[in-house]
Amino acid sequence: MVMVNPSGIEHKIQVILKEINEICKGKKIVVAFSGGMDSTVVSKLAIEALGSKRVKAISVSFENYSYIEGLKNIHSISCDLGLKLKIIPGKMLQEIVLRKGPACNQCTRKVKLGLVKKAAGTRLVLTGSNQSDTWGKMGLKLHNNIYAPLFNMCKKEIKEIAEYFNLDIKKIGENIFREGCKLKHLLKPLANPDYHGRAADEANEILLETLKKEKLNQVLANVKIIGPLSKNIGLVNLLPFPDEKIKSKIIMNLKKLKIVEEIVFLDNPIKLIIKANRGQFSNLRSRHWLEKGRLQPDFAVPINIEWRLTTNKNLGTFQVVDYKIDGEYNKITSGKIHSYFV
Repeated sequence: MVMVNPSGIEHKIQVILKEINEICKGKKIVVAFSGGMDSTVVSKLAIEALGSKRVKAISVSFENYSYIEGLKNIHSISCDLGLKLKIIPGKMLQEIVLRKGPACNQCTRKVKLGLVKKAAGTRLVLTGSNQSDTWGKMGLKLHNNIYAPLFNMCKKEIKEIAEYFNLDIKKIGENIFREGCKLKHLLKPLANPDYHGRAADEANEILLETLKKEKLNQVLANVKIIGPLSKNIGLVNLLPFPDEKIKSKIIMNLKKLKIVEEIVFLDNPIKLIIKANRGQFSNLRSRHWLEKGRLQPDFAVPINIEWRLTTNKNLGTFQVVDYKIDGEYNKITSGKIHSYFV
């Protein structure tokens, strides 16, 4: 049992353990487990509070849309914690949810949590939602048999808990602050999984594999897939910025992927051209969160957004249709951004 220290991390942990016991009432529970820091910390706290026999982890696999390293982490971390693990499929439902445009919140509710909740039956589902995500900012701590013990916490506090318990949080490598599935990097509708989905899948795996071979650990590493439905444009985001030799290797490897027609290496500010349906376009709060909370943290350079109201009635959310550099479309006139056409 954790000792109480009113001024330290031990006290915070003790408060959470007490709350878990009060809410769960000693019953068996399920953790929506992704293998990331948040769900790993929640799993450890649940085990500390309730005992390992009462805690089961359920993870949703998106198959090729899940990172290869992420799937490995799910198995290794659950094994390290002595956590009973069940993996359920979610790819087909995810493709349906994202067919009309990026919708991470819907995917979380309907696919990630929805499928876990269904598999959990009457058991309470614990999630790692916190103040760094939209659920933590706009959701509820306990609602509809879903409970977020870290609801009021920021990433720094969660990391302190992980360090206190000496948890070995294995990283995928795409973002040291918040990692997710590859389809969060598809910034347009998943209209054709074999074209749009495959581009996000393979481009991001190629990037991480290249960095692994070069023994580079980046703060940020992803390829955003944007453009009209008829064309895939890959925006390569890396922090710290690599040297020219590494850039060349990355571009060379990505050029092998013929379903991405254009590769743009970002190391200078960029403007994104976003078309949105009326609901998204008219909601200034939603637009602000999309830019500052959803997009900017995953870009290696400052972004600016030019919003446009779509005429496409099939677009359910938004689509990044193009980009601008120095006030021109798809043409580099100065600066450090290099565009490579496949």
